[in-house]
Amino acid sequence: MIKVLIAEAHPIIRQGLQELLQETGEIVVAGEASNGMEVLKAISKTDYDLILLDSSLPDRSGTDILRWVKREKPDLNVLVLGAYPEEQYAVRALKEGASGYLAKERAPEELLTAIRKIASGEKYVSSSLAGKFVFDLKARTAEPEHEALSEKNLTRL
Repeated sequence: MIKVLIAEAHPIIRQGLQELLQETGEIVVAGEASNGMEVLKAISKTDYDLILLDSSLPDRSGTDILRWVKREKPDLNVLVLGAYPEEQYAVRALKEGASGYLAKERAPEELLTAIRKIASGEKYVSSSLAGKFVFDLKARTAEPEHEALSEKNLTRL
């Protein structure tokens, strides 16, 4: 069983997530939090396998909570759920220690895939975001660095 803490500001979304996760039979919602302080209290009292963390809780940003969680429990997996485009926030969340980032616009099946992958010890990004990472990496490595130098840049050296 995968023990999950749902940290989501909106009761309707928390309930929907709880119902979705419990239908699997392999994921149990072991706690809920509607703000940052509740997240901090919950993880100090109970051991979870994963936190589903809303990127914008009312009293603290998801980034602030993520930093605190990683300081207190560095091995605790955190999947950030955001209303913002992955391209803008996923890299930041991963750099801060998240195990993954998933936009709330994604399908419920993808959320389950992300949870399972993270619970097995892997990181998670959507396939479309992974494709963008690869494209960006190829773009950076395709041109030798010395060819990126211009006459203007050379005169500054």
